[in-house]
Amino acid sequence: MRKAEIGRYGSAALWILAVAAAYYGSARLGLLQQLVRGQVTPLWPPTGVALAGLLVLGLRIWPGIALGALLVNASIGPSPLAVLAIVAGNTLAPVCAYLLLRRAKFRDELDRLRDVLALIFLGALAGMLISSTVGSGVLVLAGALQASNFWPTWSVWWTGDAMGVLVVTPFLLVLRRARWPRHAGLSRWIEAVALALGTLFATILATSTTSSALLFLVFPFLIWAAFRFQLAGAAPCALGVSTLAILAAAREAGPFAGQDLFASMVTLQAFNGTTALMALLLAAVITERNETHEELARVCTRLAEMVAFIEPRSDSNDG
Repeated sequence: MRKAEIGRYGSAALWILAVAAAYYGSARLGLLQQLVRGQVTPLWPPTGVALAGLLVLGLRIWPGIALGALLVNASIGPSPLAVLAIVAGNTLAPVCAYLLLRRAKFRDELDRLRDVLALIFLGALAGMLISSTVGSGVLVLAGALQASNFWPTWSVWWTGDAMGVLVVTPFLLVLRRARWPRHAGLSRWIEAVALALGTLFATILATSTTSSALLFLVFPFLIWAAFRFQLAGAAPCALGVSTLAILAAAREAGPFAGQDLFASMVTLQAFNGTTALMALLLAAVITERNETHEELARVCTRLAEMVAFIEPRSDSNDG
């Protein structure tokens, strides 16, 4: 075997291990806020990690997803056979989401409205049907879950996986392309800090009071992030807001106090879904608008140069 091939396989193995470690680490964080049977959460970060890994590194890292899912579910699954089935569902879901996105010519930059819509409908809503259906069905067949609880568990599983894609995947894609803004002025830094602190304060206030109407306080800050910083600002803000809302729901505080699981999940996921969708869609629309404006400016500049080049010739012919 050639040295180049050995190096290529070694690099792939390292990436697989890195994805498995990231999957496992994010899963342990997600399980801290479990709501159903110690393993179903309103936000499942590993799905976002897995899909981002596939989008960046390709299908070659799918064993890392399977390995990470196996390590996570081995200790919480009802039986070895059920664990393997759940692992298969957790692996197939992001892989199918990745294939659907690539078929739709998805771009990792998320700078077009069509890319955001593809991530929402193909990556999150459609792709995560696999893991939620397989996982909930396996728990029922294994006797770890009553048949009457299939749909509540399925809904929490599906929305948790979908939220992982909508919140975590854009954040990781932005983080991958992040560069230190060397030419940013002091006013830009002040605005970014003000946005971060304002978003944090508004979210804490909204999740600390019993009125669910105050949850809308965070939306002006998400609009601010999308307009001024596009995806680089909208994705982190959406992740932070969703995380704080989930923490409040897990401890039954603020607008989630005194509610049963179903009512709490409806409120939480409606809020998180609206937050993620608004942030991503606005960021994509503003990015497209800015790119269109820049393209028009370039076209106008070229036309002005052409006119300036032609005008002297016209004057000399008249003479």
